[in-house]
Amino acid sequence: MYRLLVLLSVAFAASGCDAGPCSRSACGPSEMCDPVDGTCHCGAVEGPVCTLPTRCQAETLVCLPEATCGAGTRWFPGVPAFREVTDEWGLRGVEGVKLSVTDIDGDGWADLEVRRGAAHVEDDPAVRRTWLLHNTGSGFEDVTESSGFLTRRLAEPGGRPVDVVAWGDVDNDGDLDAFTGVPTSDLEASGGETTEILLNDGNGHFSLTAASNAARRSESVDAPSGATFVDVDHDGRLDLWEVQHNYSGASGQIYLQNDRLWRGDGTGTFTDVTSEMGLITSDWDSADVVNMGLGHNRAWAAASCDLDGDGYAELLAASYGRSPNHLWVARRGGGGFDNRSVASGYAYDDDMSWEDNQFARCFCNANRAAEGCASVPPPAISCADNWNHATDREPFRLGGNSASTICGDVDNDGDIDLMTSEIRHWWAGLGADGGELLINDGTANFTRPGDAATGLAIDHGGEGNWDEGHMTGALFDFDNDGWLDAYVGGSDYAGNRGRLYRNQGGDSLGFTEVPPADGIDHNRSHGIVVADFDRDGDLDVIVGHSRARCDASLPNNCYETSQIRFFENLAGDGGNFVQLHLEGGEGTNRAAIGARVRVTTPDGVTQTQEVDGGHGLYGTQRDLVLHFGLGASCEAVVEVRWPDAELTTETFSVVSGYRFHVVQGEPPTLAD
Repeated sequence: MYRLLVLLSVAFAASGCDAGPCSRSACGPSEMCDPVDGTCHCGAVEGPVCTLPTRCQAETLVCLPEATCGAGTRWFPGVPAFREVTDEWGLRGVEGVKLSVTDIDGDGWADLEVRRGAAHVEDDPAVRRTWLLHNTGSGFEDVTESSGFLTRRLAEPGGRPVDVVAWGDVDNDGDLDAFTGVPTSDLEASGGETTEILLNDGNGHFSLTAASNAARRSESVDAPSGATFVDVDHDGRLDLWEVQHNYSGASGQIYLQNDRLWRGDGTGTFTDVTSEMGLITSDWDSADVVNMGLGHNRAWAAASCDLDGDGYAELLAASYGRSPNHLWVARRGGGGFDNRSVASGYAYDDDMSWEDNQFARCFCNANRAAEGCASVPPPAISCADNWNHATDREPFRLGGNSASTICGDVDNDGDIDLMTSEIRHWWAGLGADGGELLINDGTANFTRPGDAATGLAIDHGGEGNWDEGHMTGALFDFDNDGWLDAYVGGSDYAGNRGRLYRNQGGDSLGFTEVPPADGIDHNRSHGIVVADFDRDGDLDVIVGHSRARCDASLPNNCYETSQIRFFENLAGDGGNFVQLHLEGGEGTNRAAIGARVRVTTPDGVTQTQEVDGGHGLYGTQRDLVLHFGLGASCEAVVEVRWPDAELTTETFSVVSGYRFHVVQGEPPTLAD
């Protein structure tokens, strides 16, 4: 628990100046004496009066406490990094693979939302699918029913299905509301319910918006697979980027459709502005259309972050089924978007080899006269007719099954990089994309150094038959050394487990795996959230578990249930850190989603983070409270660029060991 201090800005009895006419020599070097009240003010006569245990930071007219500071922490092999505390926190029986962090009542403790499996009406108490869990500070209490989170619009029994979730203050009243996406192609599963916007009353109780809200898409088939809140036009009202997966008709035919951008009006009502903002894609009329990233995708996740540094967020859609990932670059000023999926390097990598695909080898073994087949080696599998020589060599078919994209500055160079997660199979060959880091050059163009170069490659132990089910992951600083580490969730296939990697830091980008015995030992890891759940100054981890393709005869098998697991951070204990809870002012969305924060320590290391509006496979979300490890430093300079029309930038100093509440236009104060 943080020391509970208050930054005082009201006048107290004089403690350094004579009452009445000032004795300037009695004030400290950073203080000025006000002859009216006879007290010493920080930095200027209009500055606050700093009383013990705070001290004056004259440059920013702020009173700061003394730093809680040590030598700094870094993880080393053999040192325990986490310990499991699932039962201690009351999470036994909570099952799921889709998790998000929120704070439903604004008490400063990170709450938890969990979903299990495909969306379905909650009509069987024995098959629980959704949980909303309130953090009491020492455990979680189930408030799903009492909160109204699953209230049905129809007068039918059971709870409303929920498949995709994102959190944001859509009506700017100071609490977090929710987007809950529901697929409607299966009317039995959805029970006639639709996607909904839920408004929070500030105490964690939710109500539905008007039935006429266009975001419900009640007149069309909805197949949401990811969502992120973002203020695309910087009008101070949150908008919503919602991406779509494919769906099947009665005949079994697969249908694709356009992703959607919804403009918020500040009340919880949204209007479709997809076409107006230039975000239109097309049917798969030709391979060229798909190769250029111009066709509808089969999205599995949404994301938004400012990739070119101009203050306006780009929109991303990670796509399943070897269709190109989409990157829409914002035009400065919020005037729309341009499709730079392929040109940026995000759509797929540049490895277009196909000859080591085992089904291609089957085809070529039987068709040596076919184009490119003469020298292709024989296959190492029992052959099946699973190769179309005309289309399977196209670039889009040599992409990946992209599940999540996570934004983060992994090299601390001031721009936002990307980490992708992908499902990859040995038989597909090197041409199929795997999950990896995409390094930003600052202009939303990416290079792919490769997992071997960054230390993220997985040793499959010489096994020829392997699958990587990497669908979820996270970037976060688990040892408070000031560099983002990586967690890759491996799921759904034999041998898959969660993998935690420590960022080595410095000029040469590289990661080292934390052994499961030291870190997080968790099979079939599907779903992850990161937050300082116990508020002790380091980041804890909660992971989900998938029971797909279980087989007790194969390694890293499933557990008995899809029980989530809570791992308490040990590596960051006693480390130096600062946490920032931002609140937007006039012209900025209240939750400050999209704000960019730079934290620079005296050793010259600058970290860059943005407040997350949602990302990841079927919706996950980072804590809106930003956490920065400070390494060996006891203080830092913070720069906040607010997502208002002017891109207002504010700079102030902080000290280690505290969480600060930062209201736009005001000095930072210590959070309760």
